[in-house]
Amino acid sequence: MDDLKSLIREVPDFPKEGILFYDVTTLLKDVQGLSEVLKQLTEPFEGLSIHKVIGIESRGFIFAPTIARRIGAGFVPVRKPGKLPAATISASYDLEYGQDELEIHKDAISTGENVLIVDDLIATGGTAAATIELVRRLGGNVVAAAFLVELEFLNGRQKLDGVDIVSILQY
Repeated sequence: MDDLKSLIREVPDFPKEGILFYDVTTLLKDVQGLSEVLKQLTEPFEGLSIHKVIGIESRGFIFAPTIARRIGAGFVPVRKPGKLPAATISASYDLEYGQDELEIHKDAISTGENVLIVDDLIATGGTAAATIELVRRLGGNVVAAAFLVELEFLNGRQKLDGVDIVSILQY
């Protein structure tokens, strides 16, 4: 795991002063690091009956489609407001440095479908919690949430209401 951590660039004071940003783009450009991350994010979900894998904008889009293909599921994007072309529902959430909102197409998840939520990082848990809310409002069952990085000191998993969580790297 330390090898993977060494591939992640730490950027102080981004996007604002006092925030330490974990930039995974430096890991993504390393073919072995990317391969290992995709393997570790996929293996826990192989053989499970997962119908859809949600990627949260924007870095969740990097991992979710590959995981979906590998486990035989569809991919669903969850996006910032105004980015999806058809009818949507939305949920608001708090960030460690502000507030935001996410949307999903109303027809993206069918009642009873099992869903895996994927993003690059869990910090305060607000983004993932809003995505869980969207899935549940559409009648889906959140099987788990998977993250490359977990900032444990921000206690984000506490906001995820009993959802199983897989995180590859913890800080």
